[in-house]
Amino acid sequence: MSPQPDHQWIDLLRENEDEVIAAWTAAAEASLAGRMTGSDLANDIREIYNGLLAGEGAETDIRSSVYDGLRALLNDLGRTRARQGFSPTEAATSIFALKQVVLDLLGRRGDLAAYRAFANLSIIVDDLGLYMLETYANARETVIAQQAETLLELSTPVVKLWDNIVALPLVGTLDSARTQVVMEALLQALVDTGSEHAIIDITGVPAVDTQVAQHLLKTVQAARLLGAECIVSGIRPQIAQTVVALGIEFGDIHTKANLSDAMLLAMRRSGLDIVGRS
Repeated sequence: MSPQPDHQWIDLLRENEDEVIAAWTAAAEASLAGRMTGSDLANDIREIYNGLLAGEGAETDIRSSVYDGLRALLNDLGRTRARQGFSPTEAATSIFALKQVVLDLLGRRGDLAAYRAFANLSIIVDDLGLYMLETYANARETVIAQQAETLLELSTPVVKLWDNIVALPLVGTLDSARTQVVMEALLQALVDTGSEHAIIDITGVPAVDTQVAQHLLKTVQAARLLGAECIVSGIRPQIAQTVVALGIEFGDIHTKANLSDAMLLAMRRSGLDIVGRS
C-alpha cells in the first residue's frame, strides 16, 4: 500500500523551480563528466521536471495514470542512454540527483513540514530511478541482441571464387543459432550465383566436436537439396585426430587440408583444370 501523498513537495518544486532545475542540471552534469552537452542535459531535466509537476503531487506511485507522460519520457531517455553507451549508473544519475538538490534546499529552510514533503518526493524519485534503470536494461539487451545478430551476419561472408564456385570461410565456434545464419547465407548465395560447388572452410574454427560436425552436415545436406556439392576445407591434423577419436562420419563429403586444395578440386569437378606454365 503506497503512503498518502503530501502535496507540499509539489509546491516546493513550483516555488523553487529555477533554482532546483539549475542545481539539478549541474549535479547531473558533474557526474556525467562531459558525456552530454549541457543544453541537451538541461532539456532532459526540464522535461522530467515538467512530468513531475504534471502529476500534481496526487500520487507517489509512478505507475499511476497521472505519470503516463513521464514514464513515456523515461522510456525514450532509457533507450537513448543505452544506444549512447552510458552505464546504468550514469543513466539513472539524472533522476537521483534531484534528491540531493531538494535536500540541500530544505536544509537552508529548516522546515519540518518540508522535510516530510521531501520524504514523499524521495519515494517518487527512487521509483523513477529504478524505472529508468529497468528501461535502460531492456533497451541495452535489445542493442546487444541486434549487435550479436549483426556480428553473426558479418562473420559468415559467402565469397564467389570462380564461376560456379563459392566459398564460405568460417571463424569462431558454430552453435545452433550461427548454423542457421550460415545455412541461410550459403543457400542464398547458391541461388543468387547459380553455383553448383561450395567450399566450407573451417580453418578459423578452433575445434570440431560432435555438435559442430552435425551443424556442418546439416549445411551440406541443405546445399545438396539445391543441387550443389560442398567441400569442407581446413581439416588440420588436430581436427582430424579429434574427428577420428569421436567417431564422426563425414560420409561422402569431400574434405581437404586447405582452401587451395579444395579450390583445385572444385575447379576440376566443374570441368576446369590448372595448368602450370612451362
